[in-house]
Amino acid sequence: MSARDRLTDALYGLGWGTVKKLPEPVAVRLGRTIADLAWKRRGKGVQRLESNYARVVPDASPERLAELSRAGMRSYLRYWMESFRLPAWSADRVRNGFDPKDAHHLTDGIASDQGVVLALPHMANWDLAGAWVTTKLQTPFTTVAERLKPETLYDRFVAYREGLGMEVLPHSGGTAFGMLARRLRDGGLVCLVAERDLSSSGVEVQFFGEATRMPAGPALLAQQTGALLLPVTLWYDDSPVMRGRVHPPIAVPETGTRAEKTSVMTQALADAFATGIADHPEDWHMLQRLWLKDLDPAKNPADPEKGTT
Repeated sequence: MSARDRLTDALYGLGWGTVKKLPEPVAVRLGRTIADLAWKRRGKGVQRLESNYARVVPDASPERLAELSRAGMRSYLRYWMESFRLPAWSADRVRNGFDPKDAHHLTDGIASDQGVVLALPHMANWDLAGAWVTTKLQTPFTTVAERLKPETLYDRFVAYREGLGMEVLPHSGGTAFGMLARRLRDGGLVCLVAERDLSSSGVEVQFFGEATRMPAGPALLAQQTGALLLPVTLWYDDSPVMRGRVHPPIAVPETGTRAEKTSVMTQALADAFATGIADHPEDWHMLQRLWLKDLDPAKNPADPEKGTT
């Protein structure tokens, strides 16, 4: 393990070991202070966040984009402070910490025993939403996690999410899809963060007027198992409670090839994500490249990362 990897692992370990012990007002102030310092430094992540917001709010002035990126970093650090503290939250705090609109789409789907795929973007605190499902709805679910480096950091994230009641499968290795399908055929619940394609073989969609790729997995799982596909979007307001919306199910088209059906369903998923992100852009934590134009820097000389990956 490199010195940088050891430092990264140690910093995350410090977060989970120390931040959760802080009084909540102290943790809130710490998160906001770190967010503001990072924003003032204007590193590549902040520049990328601002560039992504420029797609979401195309008529925003430079001043408005700066305000959005500052709010976005504060939202992002709120996510981290909450996540570090989440294992120490009481069951009541978890149950009362999330208030989703139209949750009947989810509860009806669970009751139907036909299986449910929840798909959501990187908004607000998706870990808290998952803990709410396992705690308030008393429903376990299966998800996947990107293999992080160092391996010890990946193990920390798996242990953290398993401690919240989730079954976690590695994204790589080729076995996750089959296991997810089995869980759905048994009437189970699968939750997937699904607006960023990690395989480079996703489905091309239009997202805020430009092309990107999103994972095919949610649509394929719904087709192959008969499970409901439900988009979910999340956001914060000025209260300690996270808000969210469970969008109506995305239907499997009656005609077309599997690829054509997958394309239609993934575009519908992208449209639902776009609705939630447009309403609450500052709670979309996308500090990485997403659009195809940015993934090929030669096509975008204005790329703030100047060709880095």
